[in-house]
Amino acid sequence: MPVPWFLLSLALGRNPVVISLERTVGPQDAARCSPGLSCHLWDGDVLCLPGSIESAPGPVLVPAYLQTELVLRCRQETSCDLCVRVTVHLAVHRHWEEPTDKKSGGAAEPELKEPRNASLQAQVVLSFQAYPTARCVLLEVQVPAVRVQPGQSVGSLVFDCFEAALGAEVRIWSYTQPRYQKELNLTQQLPDCRGLEVRDSVQSCWVLPWLNMSADGDNVRLMLNVSEDQRFGLLLYWSQVQGPLKPWWHRNLTGPQTITLNLTDLVPCLCIQVWPLEPDPVRTSICPFKEDPRAHRNLWQAARLRLLSPRIWQLDAPCSLPAEVILCWQSPGGDPCQPLIPPLPLENVTVNKASEFPVLKGHPNLCIQVRSWEKVQLQECLWSDSLGPLKDDVLLVETQGPQDNRSLCALEPSGCTPLPSRAATRAAHLGEQLLRDLHAGQCLQLWDGDLGALWACPVDKYVHRRWALVWLACLLLAAALLLLFLLRKDRGKAAAGARAALLLYSADDAAFERLVGALASALSRLPLRVAVDLWSRRELSAQGPLAWLHARRRQTLQERGVVVLLFSPGAVALCREWLQGGPPVPGAHGPHDAFAASLSCVLPDFLQGRAPGRYVGACFDGLLAPDAVPAPFRAAPLFSLPSQLRGFLGALQGPRAARPEQLEDSAEQVARALRPVLDSCFRPAQLAMGPGAGAGLE
Repeated sequence: MPVPWFLLSLALGRNPVVISLERTVGPQDAARCSPGLSCHLWDGDVLCLPGSIESAPGPVLVPAYLQTELVLRCRQETSCDLCVRVTVHLAVHRHWEEPTDKKSGGAAEPELKEPRNASLQAQVVLSFQAYPTARCVLLEVQVPAVRVQPGQSVGSLVFDCFEAALGAEVRIWSYTQPRYQKELNLTQQLPDCRGLEVRDSVQSCWVLPWLNMSADGDNVRLMLNVSEDQRFGLLLYWSQVQGPLKPWWHRNLTGPQTITLNLTDLVPCLCIQVWPLEPDPVRTSICPFKEDPRAHRNLWQAARLRLLSPRIWQLDAPCSLPAEVILCWQSPGGDPCQPLIPPLPLENVTVNKASEFPVLKGHPNLCIQVRSWEKVQLQECLWSDSLGPLKDDVLLVETQGPQDNRSLCALEPSGCTPLPSRAATRAAHLGEQLLRDLHAGQCLQLWDGDLGALWACPVDKYVHRRWALVWLACLLLAAALLLLFLLRKDRGKAAAGARAALLLYSADDAAFERLVGALASALSRLPLRVAVDLWSRRELSAQGPLAWLHARRRQTLQERGVVVLLFSPGAVALCREWLQGGPPVPGAHGPHDAFAASLSCVLPDFLQGRAPGRYVGACFDGLLAPDAVPAPFRAAPLFSLPSQLRGFLGALQGPRAARPEQLEDSAEQVARALRPVLDSCFRPAQLAMGPGAGAGLE
């Protein structure tokens, strides 16, 4: 539902408070004057040339003040135009001068009597301007001698009339020729069709649209209630105090229309103008949001402060703002920004116009406050973008007394602390150092004026010096903690990575790969660093089996680790091929079979007696008997898993093997992980080969 407080009816002419106007007939201009005066209107317009002010030779007639009245000039009953009637009130300026020739005696008196008793004449010019029309007319007026009283009004002169458009702004000037004083002027905003009883008399008001406006939620609806074949122009614009209006939105419409605006677009200077699309239409404007609180809030939200140069700033806003601006000092601690008045003055702000700071140099802590009705509406620290974040500086305010006595105080959240001082504040504690820095030229002068000066003095060096021991203690403590952490971390790494283990196997089938994966996962839970090609398939594909194997084997042996050879029927067959006739045919095994690639460097270690302590062999119970392993490979310890897990784990861990009870627990954990996978390897083989097939594996 539309909110009641915002429901506005701008029905142009439907229910207005109207004024009835006098009607004049005929297109001719006319002039008349007060009883006792005679006047005459010159034919045609004259040039508008006021000329310069001249000294009056004696009493002269001059315009005293102007009055205007709106009338209707009608050619027919329903064909009228708005017309401005001007009344000029006349007065006598100056007086007769006394004779200065004493020698003439009474001879001069007869000559003066005639001028003193003579009537006064004047030529009065009326100048009229209303865009796009400008006219000047000349009226002659004569005042009889009996009414000539210096300094008093003698009557009035009426001119009918200047035609003007509805809603226009008219300007009228009046002066005499020659001109004896500054011309009178009057500016008047003429009403439109809403405020006058002209709807049936002025043709341009016959088809004026009905405009209603209402607010519903977050939207404003403008409704043009007109006939379907009527065409209109609608303009939304921002009214400006100075300069032309700023158009925002314009449409040519036909028939009834509803236009929706967002409430956030409303500002006090947003105005609406409507007119019928016909030659020389009457444009009707209204600015309904001047007193709307929401529009004023939107205006402040849209206002922006900009730094154009180190000393030039500008406040951008769509409307004029009744505001004042002042510089303030913002401390980095989050306290309110402290206005610098005095010594700096509070100045009125003009929107969209560049202004200059009174300061000599910029500082990150200097901010601009824009106030309206004694409330801070906008605050920006414009220099912080170019000069960096807020600094921990103290602002010293130097003031000059009546006898050139200069005093200093430090601006703090509690006020301005005199220096030197015994107050319990930071600036008071650092007072002597700040004064010494000021005299040594280590402070930055921000402003210098007749009333004093402003200085920004850095205090971070004093804060650093005071807290040096505290920081040193903190750093020593942090270093000790870091060293302890690194020692514990290295000790943990040494314990967790006492020995690396590289598992090599032949990928006989998927079941055997699962068994190897289960063993590797179980061993990785012990203090062992396990590497297996199952976990490095991407590296294996990128480097190739031989390169990957050589790199891993070299790294493991350099770290005094152990290489584990997991024998299977496929692995035994490969070993026999190597022992009998050299390496197998390339590509006969899978692309990821690191075991086939490893025999080229593993077999020489066994044949040359370098295997003990560096290699460990293993096979799985029920899949391969230890005796099936070729004799050269039995030079290293060989275990059957999981039956000999305890000895296998002891050989893997080497000299740093765990205590027997811990070794037993670890063997039980690995056995629990292997048994389910090992059992699954038997079931497919028994189903494929029938009863007794498992005996051939031994």
